[in-house]
Amino acid sequence: MSSDAREWVWEHSSSRGTARLVLLSIADRVADEQCIAWASLTSLAERANASRSTVRDALDRLLDSSELEQVDDLVGPQRSTVYRLPLAAKAVADATRQQKTDGEAAPDGEPEADLTLRLSALRRYGIRPREVPESAATGRKPAGPETGTSRRKPAPRGTGNRNSDVPETGPQNRSEPKVNRRYSSSAAVTPASEWQVDPATHTWARQQGHLARLGEEGLAEADAKWRVHRSGWKPRSAGAWAADWRSWVAREHAPGRPNLYALPGTGAAKSGGMTRAEAHTAALLAALEEPTGTE
Repeated sequence: MSSDAREWVWEHSSSRGTARLVLLSIADRVADEQCIAWASLTSLAERANASRSTVRDALDRLLDSSELEQVDDLVGPQRSTVYRLPLAAKAVADATRQQKTDGEAAPDGEPEADLTLRLSALRRYGIRPREVPESAATGRKPAGPETGTSRRKPAPRGTGNRNSDVPETGPQNRSEPKVNRRYSSSAAVTPASEWQVDPATHTWARQQGHLARLGEEGLAEADAKWRVHRSGWKPRSAGAWAADWRSWVAREHAPGRPNLYALPGTGAAKSGGMTRAEAHTAALLAALEEPTGTE
C-alpha cells in the first residue's frame, strides 16, 4: 500500500522542496490502506538530506496544508511519532469502493468510505495506543470511535505523552540521540547591527583586561569595526554574536599601534586576552549558530 500513498503524493500533493521529500519518506513507510506510518525526526532528516530544523519546518507546512496529520493517540516503536496521510487514505478508499462496483458510479446517497482506523491492523507494524489520560489529548479534530484524536499541530510541551515504562527523554529509535523536544522553535536571531553588548560580555572585557588595554574609546572603536565587518552576515542568536564579539576584541590591538586587525583566526592570543583554547571555543560556538544552507 505504500505504492498507492507514494503515487498520491507524486500525482496530487501540492507540497514542494523539502516538504515533498518528507511527505514521500512518510508515504514510503505506509503499510496498508489506512495510510498510517511512524517516523522519527532524525530518520526523516537523513532521508531528506536536510537539517532537523528544516524538517520541522517542512512538517509544520504539511500539517497546515491538511496533507498530513499527526496522530497523538498512537505511538510507534521507541515512542516515535505516528503520521497519517488523510487525503491519500480517502483516495485509496474511494478507489477500492469504485472497484467493488465494477467501475460503475456509486448510487446517489451512498455514504463516504469509512476512514476509521483499525488498531488491530496497526499493531502488527509496532503502532499502539499511547497510554495517557483522555483529558491530556488535545487537537483540532474530535475523537474518533477507536483511536481518539489526530491533529495538525504538535501539542504544547509537557501536556502528556508519558508512559510509565519509558523515560520522558527516551530516543525515538535506537539509532537516535536522546532529545526532549517536539518541533521547538529556533532561538531568536538578530543582525549584528542590532545586537547590544550585554552586561556579562562587558564584565568579561573588564576582567580579561581588554578594557584596560584598549580603553573605553578603543573598545568602542573595536565594537564599531566589528559591526561594519559583520553587517553582511546572516542574523544569529545573541549568544553567537557575544562569542564572536569576544573573539574579535581579544585580537584587537590597542589604539595607536600599527597594523590594526581583528579578524578571528590570525595570530596568537594576546597577553591578557583569550587563550588559544578559549578562542577555539568561541569560534566553535559561532560556527554552531551559522546556518548550514539547507534551511
